[in-house]
Amino acid sequence: MTGAMPVIRARWCDVGRIADLVAEALSPTALAAWLVPDAPRRSAVLAAVARIWTEHALLFGDAFLLPDGTAATVWFHRYRPIPPPRRYVDRLGAVAGPDVDRFRRLDDELAARRPVEPHNHLALLAAPGGGAAEALAGAQRRMDTLSLPTYAQVDDEPYGSLLRRLGYLDRGIFPAPDGTELRSMWRPAPAHPGGNDRWPVRRIGRRGRNGRAAGWATH
Repeated sequence: MTGAMPVIRARWCDVGRIADLVAEALSPTALAAWLVPDAPRRSAVLAAVARIWTEHALLFGDAFLLPDGTAATVWFHRYRPIPPPRRYVDRLGAVAGPDVDRFRRLDDELAARRPVEPHNHLALLAAPGGGAAEALAGAQRRMDTLSLPTYAQVDDEPYGSLLRRLGYLDRGIFPAPDGTELRSMWRPAPAHPGGNDRWPVRRIGRRGRNGRAAGWATH
């Protein structure tokens, strides 16, 4: 991973950008159609839910962007159990409306399969075409400084292959509520984390929503 493109640590002003990328990534999928059957509402609802989780990650984890803002990863530091987002039930109900029970069912399915041992959790991966590898490799280097295993639940392809190249191991396949097959993947703690430097924070230029995000991992 020494050639990975650098990533920058996201700030609160970047939450909207990340939420838009996640919505673009997820909207075309069968899982998104199940979560929000009403197509005209789908993108806005997915972005609003992604905003809740991205904000939460800035309190209990990290989020990273490529320097041009075209790809993002969102992580939780699960050293110990973390609380749900503040007023999550009310906030989810407000943004998901009639589809709230579908989101809660997905939450429950994912949480039931999450490891209990301390780890860093790749919750969301969103990128325009070709950006996923760079965004993930750069963020993985940052996670490795924390000397913990990392975990993800992803669509098998192309993200299973991408994660395997970074050292993730398969831990099993399970169906999402809509029937989509998701893969649990685990990366052991690095033998040589290479320090624990803090990450650069700098503002990125604004970018319109003119590229379709290509990837996602689930929280």
